[in-house]
Amino acid sequence: MSQGPGPATPPPVGASPLSAASAANSPENDANDVKTGLLFALGAYGLWGFMPAYYKLTDTVAPDLVVSHRIVWSVLLVGLFLLVMRRFGEVIEILRQPKLVGFLGMSASLIALNWLVFVWAIGQGHVLDVSLGYFINPLVSILVGLVVFREKLSPLQWAAIGLAFAGVVLQAVLAGGLPWVSLFLAFSFAGYGYMRKVIPVRATPGLFIETVLLFPVALGYLFLGLHWGTDAFVLKQPLVLAALIGTGAVTAVPLIMFSASARRLPMVLIGIMQYIAPSLHFIMAVFIWNEPLKPTTLMTFVIIWIALAIFSFDSWRRWKSARAVAV
Repeated sequence: MSQGPGPATPPPVGASPLSAASAANSPENDANDVKTGLLFALGAYGLWGFMPAYYKLTDTVAPDLVVSHRIVWSVLLVGLFLLVMRRFGEVIEILRQPKLVGFLGMSASLIALNWLVFVWAIGQGHVLDVSLGYFINPLVSILVGLVVFREKLSPLQWAAIGLAFAGVVLQAVLAGGLPWVSLFLAFSFAGYGYMRKVIPVRATPGLFIETVLLFPVALGYLFLGLHWGTDAFVLKQPLVLAALIGTGAVTAVPLIMFSASARRLPMVLIGIMQYIAPSLHFIMAVFIWNEPLKPTTLMTFVIIWIALAIFSFDSWRRWKSARAVAV
């Protein structure tokens, strides 16, 4: 999540232009907005943080089937939400633009692969790798901004990226291999994030179209599993089936809460709060599921944490400077 200058992004499809009156909010309304935004952000990142615990409920099901269920139930739940909120017109407007749909197809492929590796890692007891991946993700996002958007990095941002790189190299040398799961999650999610940054659609209708594009493949794969003799719908395990159906809510609810927080909070604050989720992953992996925390792995985490502290400090400092200039 680079704080450097990025390309001008057009307003999201279906977004209403801000009126002059909306800019004249009272300090009291602004304070209420920040409080509400903080609650929404805590809810979103808290739910994302406990997601590994949720997917432990489905670890008897193959990861490809879990992701197929996640796509199918997300389509139904997110579609219902958009209908109830009378926002389905945004979806129709996007569908009228084949170029946008094509870009969303690309972002859908990235997020589906991210989900697949995420669910597989949890089932295999690699939650520490998941945690490390999402700690690395903000620094990868800076790197993507540098390469793709040619954003200028501050010296502290360069220092943060250098430290993260050193941590990964240290892990590769001392542990005998790169942390592939962590790197895949970090790069796939950073790539997805930047694709969604440049695709001018709102979060929820965008997710709906992404899952709709994946829906035929996911549903077809579930029925193909039945043909192969796999209990793809887990009909003999009602509690597991309920957890699979619930993947629609686990996907949609935190995203909706995050969207609500993003409208109310400065991005620098959201950027700092994003460490809540991987911190919860780390705590659960070590203290609940007793995953082995080797000295080399701990050293890598410490280096990444230092890099993130530098990055967060730099982001906060630059945001305060920009605010001072604006005032």
